[in-house]
Amino acid sequence: MRKEITIAAEPRSTRGKNEARRLRVAGQIPATLYGTGKDPVAVAVSPKEVNRILHSTAGQNTIFNVQVTGGEVTPVMIIDWQNEPVKGSLLHVDLKRIDLTRRLTVKVPVHTTGEPKGVKQQGGVHEIVTREVEVNCLPDEIPEGFTMDVTEMMLGDNLRASQLPLSGSVKLVSSPDQVISHVVAIRTVVEEAPAEAAVVAGAATPAEPEVIKKGKKEEEGAEEAKESKKK
Repeated sequence: MRKEITIAAEPRSTRGKNEARRLRVAGQIPATLYGTGKDPVAVAVSPKEVNRILHSTAGQNTIFNVQVTGGEVTPVMIIDWQNEPVKGSLLHVDLKRIDLTRRLTVKVPVHTTGEPKGVKQQGGVHEIVTREVEVNCLPDEIPEGFTMDVTEMMLGDNLRASQLPLSGSVKLVSSPDQVISHVVAIRTVVEEAPAEAAVVAGAATPAEPEVIKKGKKEEEGAEEAKESKKK
């Protein structure tokens, strides 16, 4: 979705780890601006402004403007970014120029609302299978998300991607049969009773003593035969 947001970008003439550290100390991060057949441009942007966009309702699907000092003003989307693994601070971001007249494919979140009757009345469980779908549309018409009411779902019912309300230029890219959520019966596991298990285990172990007992009888018989020969 397009937002009336413009962030400033400063051109970068040098690259490398030292330059990146200098930028972060100054409160900026390195970024790369590319796309629409134009040459990539190395710039520096404010991590606070980028994080504000990433954590907005539209998130990564937000289309906003980047104004390069002494250069272009262009609509962009955040395509990729890198966070510091320990502190989680933003380290780098890739910005793609967007042609507002050309369709693009994006992933859009799906939310559910309400408690299914299959849970309240039939004792089932509402399971979320997937939380996003792919759609294709014009940049200005990217949905922030889909919210579906699941109150009427009964045990065995499925909510599928084909049921999502599409409007304007939005077309579904994901399979129409893709399950968003369903109401299923609670799974139960039948465990063997400890007493029964002990009986079974006890019945399976006496083989070895039998062999030992048999061996003793054979030894006793051999001794008796020797005594008879001596007599």
